[in-house]
Amino acid sequence: MRIVDIIEKKRDGKELSTEEIRFFISGFCDDKITDYQASALLMAIFIRGLNTRETADLTMAMADSGDRIDLSEIPGVKVDKHSTGGVGDKTTLILAPVVAACGVPIAKMSGRGLGHTGGTIDKLESIKGLRTSLNREEFIDNVKQIGIALAGQTGNLAPADKRLYALRDVTATVSSIPLIASSIMSKKIASGADKIVLDVKTGSGAFMKTFDQSVMLARQMVSIGDHMGRRTVAVITDMDTPLGNNIGNSLEVLEAIEVLRGQGPEDLKIVCLELAARMLELAGKGSVEQCRRLAEMAIRDGSALLKFKDMALRQGADYPPWDERAMEPAAVQEPVYAPFEGYIASIQSDIAGRSSMILGAGRETKESTIDYSAGIILNKKPGEFVKKGEQLAKLHTSNVPKLREAREMLLGAYKVSDSPPDAKPLILAYIDKDKITKF
Repeated sequence: MRIVDIIEKKRDGKELSTEEIRFFISGFCDDKITDYQASALLMAIFIRGLNTRETADLTMAMADSGDRIDLSEIPGVKVDKHSTGGVGDKTTLILAPVVAACGVPIAKMSGRGLGHTGGTIDKLESIKGLRTSLNREEFIDNVKQIGIALAGQTGNLAPADKRLYALRDVTATVSSIPLIASSIMSKKIASGADKIVLDVKTGSGAFMKTFDQSVMLARQMVSIGDHMGRRTVAVITDMDTPLGNNIGNSLEVLEAIEVLRGQGPEDLKIVCLELAARMLELAGKGSVEQCRRLAEMAIRDGSALLKFKDMALRQGADYPPWDERAMEPAAVQEPVYAPFEGYIASIQSDIAGRSSMILGAGRETKESTIDYSAGIILNKKPGEFVKKGEQLAKLHTSNVPKLREAREMLLGAYKVSDSPPDAKPLILAYIDKDKITKF
């Protein structure tokens, strides 16, 4: 078998066999296939596409390229959740303890943030002492003992995906739906969960900017999961506006704790309860409405908050997460006042996310360091009226010279109107196998 023949075959729009896809991935990982040959095949895939079987085969080949996490010694149905990323997306910090408090084991591996979308691991590591680098024995034991573990992805989880993504990034092949879907699902399959709930974001702060793009990606990933015997469903959620009020690592932990206490912003609660209900439904805890009530009860009776505390302390946190000593506050907290008057029509998520990055909350490159205390608290959200001179937001940072740039960037995210904007739904669609339900 020769890689040039495989490139030629896909260039001409023909279907690749399972053996040809595995030959490509193994040869690329073993350095028997060069970067320029891999780039040529990626471009052929970008232009010609992959069918569901080819995409599933690519996913499995990438999942098999490194470590596979075996969760079989943990009793019960293991349900994982993946978000395609957004601004202010702290849902895992809420969902994981809620679902675990309802009796479903949570063995979740998450990633770090890059660009304007934050990573769950960065948020967790803003809690002093909390370790996310757990060995396999610790990870499994934590789930068996307290029902939950949140850890960083191992360096050898789907390594083929990391190498291919680096090539896609410099060859204009990032936005291929089959390549995105196989990239995400290879890590989910390697992580060992029995069932998967996907939170596919759409809008200005999301990777997929339009609803139709998000549906295409969600359908592809659901098909991959089902093809591999991993029941997978997807929820399309809005990311035109930051989720919740807080953007930035420690600030998002504080807001997650608010929600676990039964408080916090309504938009964040709505999204979290929907995703929790879908996870519990997959675990066999009842209908989606029954599962939503279960999730609400776990918050109301305090069991979800205690589960979050148990996880944090077991993973080395110096203090309970709500203790004022648990996280370092920002050196400077500066208000942003409205230079306009009217109803807030929208806050463009990607711009707000970039403002938070300027303050130090995000990474420009994987090597960048972040300021865990940096970020933004939004005091006004779309639909609210603001008077000129009223406080719109508060900037948190230790980098005082960046305040002016961040403030100007953030103000550019706001659109104002003379009348209240129409309310936009947060939950846009639910996708299960070949069925799509729009809300």
